Amino acid sequence: MDRLVMKTKDIRRENLEKLRALFPNAVTEVMKGEETVLAVDFDVLREELSETVDGKQERYQMSWPEKSKARRLASSRVTATLRPVRERSRDFDHTENVYIEGDNLDALKLLREPYLGKIKMIYIDPPYNTGSDFVYEDDYSLEGEHYKRHGSGQFDEAGMRLVKNYDSNGRFHTDWLNMIYPRLKVARDLLSDDGVIFISIGDGELARLIEICDELFFARNRMPIFSRITKKSSNNGDNFSPCVDYVVIYAKDIGCVKEFSVEMDEDIRSRYNKTDEHADERGPYQEVGLYQAALKHGGSSYPILCPDGERVLPPDGKPWRWNEATFLKGKEEGRIVFKRTKTTPLIRKDGTPGSWNVYTKVYLNEREERGMHPKNFSDAFQNTLASAELAALKIPFDFAKPVALVKYFAKLLTGRDDTILDFFSGSATTAHAVMQLNAEDGGRRKFIMIQIPEACDEKSEAYRAGFRTICDIGEERIRRAGERTDCSAAPDVGFRVFRLDSSNMRDVYYAPEAQLQERLDDAIDNIKPDRTAWDLLFQVMLELGVELSAKIEKKSEDGKTYFAVNRNELIACFDEDITNDVITAIAAQKPLYAAFRDGTFGDSVGINNEQLFGVYSPGTKIRIL
Repeated sequence: MDRLVMKTKDIRRENLEKLRALFPNAVTEVMKGEETVLAVDFDVLREELSETVDGKQERYQMSWPEKSKARRLASSRVTATLRPVRERSRDFDHTENVYIEGDNLDALKLLREPYLGKIKMIYIDPPYNTGSDFVYEDDYSLEGEHYKRHGSGQFDEAGMRLVKNYDSNGRFHTDWLNMIYPRLKVARDLLSDDGVIFISIGDGELARLIEICDELFFARNRMPIFSRITKKSSNNGDNFSPCVDYVVIYAKDIGCVKEFSVEMDEDIRSRYNKTDEHADERGPYQEVGLYQAALKHGGSSYPILCPDGERVLPPDGKPWRWNEATFLKGKEEGRIVFKRTKTTPLIRKDGTPGSWNVYTKVYLNEREERGMHPKNFSDAFQNTLASAELAALKIPFDFAKPVALVKYFAKLLTGRDDTILDFFSGSATTAHAVMQLNAEDGGRRKFIMIQIPEACDEKSEAYRAGFRTICDIGEERIRRAGERTDCSAAPDVGFRVFRLDSSNMRDVYYAPEAQLQERLDDAIDNIKPDRTAWDLLFQVMLELGVELSAKIEKKSEDGKTYFAVNRNELIACFDEDITNDVITAIAAQKPLYAAFRDGTFGDSVGINNEQLFGVYSPGTKIRIL
């Protein structure tokens, strides 16, 4: 039986082990106090990588004060947990959607184990850093039992301070970068190989956001920036009236992402106005020149034989759109058109002007199968849409993004069963978009929303309407949207609410050797007295990599309660005085994991515990907390 760690994984240790596997001579043992630990010998590592890494040479990089601290913060471990809040949830026992109240950095770290490489799409709308936005001041996070609200600044329920980042602040950009960097670094791990992150941003931090995303996601995975018209007219700003913002888009691995495509609009369809003997199969076609003056890559240059024996080439050694093999196949299939003309850009082999032009037939049916690449500019997602959507729900909130924008990206990327994450959830536009898209196509996409419970201004319309935090707004929006006709047909309009909190375990659980003799009585039970079996269950699930949306059945045996998660992926019993009958009933179900509370059975039952699992389910991994 192994004891559960009840804290997030040590990412630094994982990375050190990977480095050790590649360069064992660059990892050594050193003394840290009285403990022997692994450390990197950077001199040896530089020698191993001397052709590609030289710490003394200048190299291109983006840096800012405390960047190294932001990097370390992304890898640091947390003992926090997510506690279920059934009374704020909707259809808790059946829904697969998740809403998390709390600091998004700690929440992302907790999600890393169960959702590693499982998130298909991330959409976030972080603070634009306009000079009055709140940012997380991560250096002021509080530990353990000291989670409380302080008089200066604004704290969420996990003790994380929110501060206004005024542009008069000498650390204006630094504070924003230190906030966004570790969150993006952790979020990247959650993306599937074919996953994509979409980040809405204004022009103030656009350049810096691209720099850090190039570093974290790699420049080769950057997609074109999507530009969005935010309003039709305005007379604000200086010199130019701002009416555009941007969506920065990065793939986890661009080679794994399917090409985006949209339906062809009627204007483009009307260009397919010619027919031939293949019309029944291929539909109408349009002609496209085999030579395109603006084409710089692809294809090759080779002479093409025209109907009268003349051979033509593109000018100046430029390429055709198709290589020679593709051209010959196309000619055989009736896809090539020759037209005699006096103004052709083509030339003969001797350099004199040719008298023919060459076209390919592009058929409508085949083009529609491939789809059209969407444009990276749109005026279809203006802010007035978001205002109208919230007004229809009677939700007072400013600066939301339109549902149609997030739904548009989800349609481009996701399949019907994918998971979509938003860790700057705000008014929960992303959740609304997921439900609406599922209602339209019958999909079962799942959402995970994370939002710090930022207090509503007491003078605001939202506060007067009874909303005390942004989480109140987001959760109520999901409830109301789920009841409207554009979402109610979705298979799942519920959501499980979780609140980020300190660990369920007392301090003695993590450092038993540090406890004083007079406090040993407190250590008899290492679980905090206000924590429930449901609290313990979800912290165990997070450590064992079980998703928060897992199906949970509450069962009983011999007067004791236990939980079966995803049938038999995990069975957990946290009751005291567990009997052999209870252990037998659990072991007989052959769970992958079985979790119990420390001290819940006597010595004889504890011995029988291992023996009974050895008989009924020897493959079960037993965990104790």
